[in-house]
Amino acid sequence: MQFTLSIGFCPSEWYLPLARAAEEAGWDSIAVPDGLFFYETVSVPYPYSPDGLRFWGAETEFLDPLVAITAMAAVTQRIRFYPSVLKLAVREPLLVAKELSSCAVLSGGRVGLGVGLSPWPEDFEVLRQEWAQRGPRSAEMIEIIRGLMAGGMFDYNGRFYTVPRMQIAPVPRQPVPIYIGGLAEPVLRRAARLGDGYIGWENPQCPLEDVPGMIRRIDSYRADYGRERIPFEFKFMPSSSRPDALSRLRDAGATDLILMPWADEAGHQAPLAARIDAIHRFAASGMDRLR
Repeated sequence: MQFTLSIGFCPSEWYLPLARAAEEAGWDSIAVPDGLFFYETVSVPYPYSPDGLRFWGAETEFLDPLVAITAMAAVTQRIRFYPSVLKLAVREPLLVAKELSSCAVLSGGRVGLGVGLSPWPEDFEVLRQEWAQRGPRSAEMIEIIRGLMAGGMFDYNGRFYTVPRMQIAPVPRQPVPIYIGGLAEPVLRRAARLGDGYIGWENPQCPLEDVPGMIRRIDSYRADYGRERIPFEFKFMPSSSRPDALSRLRDAGATDLILMPWADEAGHQAPLAARIDAIHRFAASGMDRLR
């Protein structure tokens, strides 16, 4: 069992001390959320809260995930990082490949890429990307990012993207693992076909009791694609760090738990000192028991 600390919903200057604390305490990875823009009004409800409302405000600070990861990597030596999740479908794949490759090189290969779609049509509108076919388009984006980051000349001719023969440098020595997040069945298939892992989170659309069936379906799809022997990670973020919830996820097949260990006591309002204390307390009391 691996343990990922989720860093977000906090002042920007807290990222580096939280990263140092997580590495000191023995956490395996750090996940960073992607919050691009806050719209005064949105056209659809937020799909992952009980009332459809956003649980953060316009002043909530969100750093660009790859910028934040590069900064945290510069003050750590061992711990790994990934966005959870980068809104891939609203970005240009060539620029993502270049930025991610730079981040991976500068971090010494300690970076993964968690990707999703974005629930907001407004993100697609302001960034001039198509809302329709966003899932299939993101699959091509993953193929392009992987191809460019493998090094050497690369070209691509797909349904949505055409890439002339080109190359980026530098590229990381080892492939960057890609984790795919989302709840729709096509997303589970996409993770099985293209991903090195799946990222899930507890929400009204995905209660804990649904996780075992979700993992079984992904494993079945992986077998359909002939990928059942390829290493694959199941990363999951529960709404609570209660021991019973974490044990249920471990027993269901989760391989990495994404946690905010201070959330049960203080939620998103926990001060920095309380967060650092919770990071060390969970490492001392919970990790060995669950591993």
